Amino acid sequence: MIVAIKNEHLAVEFSTKGAELQRVVGIDSEVNYMWNGDANFWAKFSPVLFPIVGALKNDSYNYQGNTYHLSRHGFARDMEFSHEVTGSNAVTFKLNHTEETLAKYPFKFELSISYHLHGASLKCTYKVLNLDTKTMLFSIGGHPAFAAPLNNQGVYTDYYLQFNNDDELTYHHIVSNLIADETTTVDLKDKILPLQHELFYGDALVFKNLKSNQIRLLNTKNYNGLNFHFEGFPYFGIWAAIDANFVCLEPWCGIADSVNHNGNLEDKEGMEQLEPQKSWERSWEICCF
Repeated sequence: MIVAIKNEHLAVEFSTKGAELQRVVGIDSEVNYMWNGDANFWAKFSPVLFPIVGALKNDSYNYQGNTYHLSRHGFARDMEFSHEVTGSNAVTFKLNHTEETLAKYPFKFELSISYHLHGASLKCTYKVLNLDTKTMLFSIGGHPAFAAPLNNQGVYTDYYLQFNNDDELTYHHIVSNLIADETTTVDLKDKILPLQHELFYGDALVFKNLKSNQIRLLNTKNYNGLNFHFEGFPYFGIWAAIDANFVCLEPWCGIADSVNHNGNLEDKEGMEQLEPQKSWERSWEICCF
């Protein structure tokens, strides 16, 4: 089911499956800032990563003497969310544990994902509530894919990412969907990373020490662009499918298993710990121009 909200600047659409953001369109410009979901490259738009980010070693983990199986990025992106629209400019999606989720992930939870329009900005807020009697271990992250070029304005190499606080980027390599020890450092002139399809031929660029909390998607031709702002996410990914005209800006609280991980959930890097009956919240925001 498609759910829509709008204001005087932006019209936005979501799918109730996965609470997935699918379109962000400028009212006056008619520019769609999101990837079009072309299945020849990647059929998603902005999946929610929960209760893990990335892949598990052998797609499994151990917890309190039992072994559980979870596919890459978890199950939330493939599940149907309930929703409530507030006025014309806000919507909240909710997902609760089920017998099916408990078989894969032994925690009782409520996941809320709220989107709110204000001016030319769209804010996304994740809220996790621990409904269990034990400490909940989880990860969560965003995976929004932004079109480049926007509305066929120019070509991919006209576009670049500008970071507000990084003069160089050190990213971890991915081997068979897992985080390797090997890293590469890229110097940024004027804090700019030019977009090239070749950047992503080895999978995502994974950052553990990004200083920036704002990344702008801009271009050399003064076409439309956007500002992506995020707070409180210790990990970040940048990715595109091979030769596809988009770039994903991915704020993460969590990360894929390392190639050397022992398989125990309690020892997994990047897991959030939430006490019983407590809640946890993080947000990211895009401003379109």
